[in-house]
Amino acid sequence: MNSLPLLRQPCPPGTCTCRRDELLEEPGADLRILRLTRHEEQRLLERLENIRSLADLERLQQLMYEQLGIRLSISPSHNEVRSMRGIAIDFAEQPGLCRKTRQAIPAAIRRGLERQPEIAYRLLDAHDLLRDA
Repeated sequence: MNSLPLLRQPCPPGTCTCRRDELLEEPGADLRILRLTRHEEQRLLERLENIRSLADLERLQQLMYEQLGIRLSISPSHNEVRSMRGIAIDFAEQPGLCRKTRQAIPAAIRRGLERQPEIAYRLLDAHDLLRDA
């Protein structure tokens, strides 16, 4: 017997801009993002908070794209980077990605970078910002 995978519960009407209903109605739409249930989101956030290296972070980015279709870019902002807030974490436009999730993922990444600042230094170095240091 084939059972449908669990899909994320809809947000209360008028509170989110995820366009979940439009995504479900569109034939052939990529529904991977809707597999991110609240429980799975908590597991993802925990993994992002406990990153150990830049390679680990990049691997999680790749897995988020492969499994959920989330395109996430992490780079130093164009202004000075004085704290983890200076790291730009941007999402590609994606229907179905909840507003709260769009806020929670960057917050979890920043907490992980604060716990392991050497990862932030590697990120800066990867973008050639520390070449003169």
